[in-house]
Order: sequence, then C-alpha cells, then structure tokens
Amino acid sequence: MATEVTCPMVGKIVKVDVKVGDKVAEDDQVAILEAMKMEMPIVAPAAGTVKEIFVEAGQEVEADTVIATLE
Repeated sequence: MATEVTCPMVGKIVKVDVKVGDKVAEDDQVAILEAMKMEMPIVAPAAGTVKEIFVEAGQEVEADTVIATLE
C-alpha cells in the first residue's frame, strides 16, 4: 500500500532531495518547502521506497498537496 508524502502548507518547493527508487527511512528529508520566507523540510511519514514524485523545484504547492508516494 502506498504512503503519501504531503506538503504541510502553501509554499514553493525549493529542492527535491530524492528520486524514484530511493529508499527512505521515517523522518528522512524528501524535499524543502519555502513558506513565509522560511525553509522547512518535508519528511517521509514512514520508511519505504520512493515510487513517484509529483513536484519539482520552483513549483508552487497548496497545503496537503501530495508531493511523492512511498511503497
């Protein structure tokens, strides 16, 4: 079953730190979000392998946007 990595708030994706096929542990950084002039990490909610990535650096995102899925 796939686990979704979601964006906590409105902002801009500054960097994507993983690629499809990467293995991540729970709380590993997946991307960096810039919001309210601050950068904050978006972390994996669970361990798994990155199945899909839906965003790229420079992209504006809304709160709860799915940025990646883990398997």
